[in-house]
Amino acid sequence: MVKSLGSDNHSGIHPKILESLTKVNYGHSPSYGTDDLTQEVRALFKNQFGPSAETFFVFNGTAANVLSIKTFLKSYESVICSADSHLNLDECGAPEAIAGCKLLPLPSPEGKITVDQCREALIRGGDQHYSQARMISITQPTELGTLYTYEEMKSLAVFCKENHLYFHIDGARFILAAAQLNKSFKELTEDIGVDVLSFGGTKNGLLFGEAVIVFNKEKTKDLKFFRKQCLQLPSKMRFLSAQFKALFTNELWKEISMKECSMALYLAEKINSIKELEILYNVQVNSVFVKLPKAWVKPLRESHFFYIWNENDWSARWMMSFDIEKNDIDQFVDKILELKGGA
Repeated sequence: MVKSLGSDNHSGIHPKILESLTKVNYGHSPSYGTDDLTQEVRALFKNQFGPSAETFFVFNGTAANVLSIKTFLKSYESVICSADSHLNLDECGAPEAIAGCKLLPLPSPEGKITVDQCREALIRGGDQHYSQARMISITQPTELGTLYTYEEMKSLAVFCKENHLYFHIDGARFILAAAQLNKSFKELTEDIGVDVLSFGGTKNGLLFGEAVIVFNKEKTKDLKFFRKQCLQLPSKMRFLSAQFKALFTNELWKEISMKECSMALYLAEKINSIKELEILYNVQVNSVFVKLPKAWVKPLRESHFFYIWNENDWSARWMMSFDIEKNDIDQFVDKILELKGGA
């Protein structure tokens, strides 16, 4: 079967995670997170992220991001974020509609925002006519497949504390960042002062499910009520818990991460000498962004589906999933060479 390069959402369930669902699918168990397995996995999250981490499971990434904001911000407050962020471009206005706050998107040519940019955005403090900046949200890894360095993350965290801002991370692919930066989850969150993390599962081999991890104890009591109000409280929560337990067991998350990132580098190396293609960003995680001839798009998508990232310059995103193998990439590159030969 030909595999998609469209998204790591397109793959099936990782076999070890699917096995975890089968194992938990017997007997009866209390609902809404009161079961023993969910309590065990919450403790596992504390072990991975630090003793202050309180975990709340939700169905999807949009909910994780929106609940993270809604729990921390008042309606007259705003979030500083990248203009390329999922929060800004791909949540269909959910932060504004449900959290009721304003986004302050900043230019981010490499997908990242800087302390200097955030400092310039902190204007009109106390002005009742202007939405008050109260949070910085970054995507790690970014939407462009780049990584904030550990030092960049620490600098943003310090800036937040100095300016009484909350620090949120959209971590739909956070496992990739931890693996590539060679840092523990705790080092990248609790240790540097992150307030809340949207921790992804679906893009990382799970059937469904994300986690909102709150490190600010003052806010944990509110999130459980907002989660219920926003239709995100799973009743059979043990099925989410089982998947995350499998993800952490024997560092499966790292195995998945290293495999996906190595496949992205393999693809980049294979196409690097093809002059008709231009790799747009450093390949740091599981995606390759490339500008290609418009005439190649249709036949390539018929071979291996992918998304056009920018319709203005016909740049594309080629995304690796946990089950992509070298032979899948070789088949795709062969198709590119076929088109090159016929051009």
